[in-house]
Amino acid sequence: MKGAHKVYLIVLLGAIVSSSWGFFSHQKINRVAVFTLPIEMMGFYKYHIQYITEKAINPDKRRYIMKEEAARHYIDLDVYGDSALYKMPRYWNDAVAMYTEDTLQAYGIVPWHINLVKYQLTQAFLNRDADRILRYSVDLGHYIGDAHVPLHTTENYNGQLTGQLGIHGFWESRLPEVFFEHYDLFTGKAEYIKNTQLEAWKAVESSHLALDSVLRFEKLLTLRYPEDKKYSYEERGATTVRVYSYDFSRDYHEMLNGMVERQMKRAIKMVGDFWFTAWVDGGQPHLDLLINVPATEEEIAPATEQIKLRSHESGEEIDS
Repeated sequence: MKGAHKVYLIVLLGAIVSSSWGFFSHQKINRVAVFTLPIEMMGFYKYHIQYITEKAINPDKRRYIMKEEAARHYIDLDVYGDSALYKMPRYWNDAVAMYTEDTLQAYGIVPWHINLVKYQLTQAFLNRDADRILRYSVDLGHYIGDAHVPLHTTENYNGQLTGQLGIHGFWESRLPEVFFEHYDLFTGKAEYIKNTQLEAWKAVESSHLALDSVLRFEKLLTLRYPEDKKYSYEERGATTVRVYSYDFSRDYHEMLNGMVERQMKRAIKMVGDFWFTAWVDGGQPHLDLLINVPATEEEIAPATEQIKLRSHESGEEIDS
């Protein structure tokens, strides 16, 4: 960077971690969900808890090299018109018949993909396939986590349409990283879900209904903060990054009145519920017999073409 002794990287508003919920939050959601499980599942999942935690970010990694992956993380409901949340078909074949598969893929498929991965996990339990049980459990946790992010339900996913560029990473990464130690994430035990497809849509519904507050409160708070107070700089290894200041983050967090914590808790509970439901539907196999089967590292093929990411997934680098 033009002879600078130190690399300065200005990352606008939380693009510090280029992933949904941030690496930190996805890993916390998967890890805490393990402790919602019944004793018949707990031993297996606790034995592999490091894998389940660390690999929670695998679906985000795949977004960089698989063009079909990105649509699995969100759904832009507002492109379908007013009341889309209530009018859209809940089941995949019905939605394809109404909108075509190309349209659905263009604007996100997260609620349907959650149900697909639940089916894949059920099949892994039926086949007593420990490796796939772990992989699909990890992926399912990730997609469920994404469905609980309000900005994953709108075309205005990073505030780019309302002059709030960067709000995506602010909400899903900056806030939980700063305030996580104050969260109470106890959710109780996992429960069986009779209709997982409708449950996936309930997650999207709770997120989308929170979207107005996410955007409106940030805009109102910005009117009260001068630029030099809204942002601050932090050292991240060899870089200096621009982030939302602690004071601005605290005030926004308080205006949201526990929203981030509530959405994390809902995600954790739903992950546990879906793991448990897949296990029951998969014949309730004796997981202790599979406990010593090691999970293999996921193989991700190299990209054959450049993958276009949504704008909140990359930082802006400026020479200093």
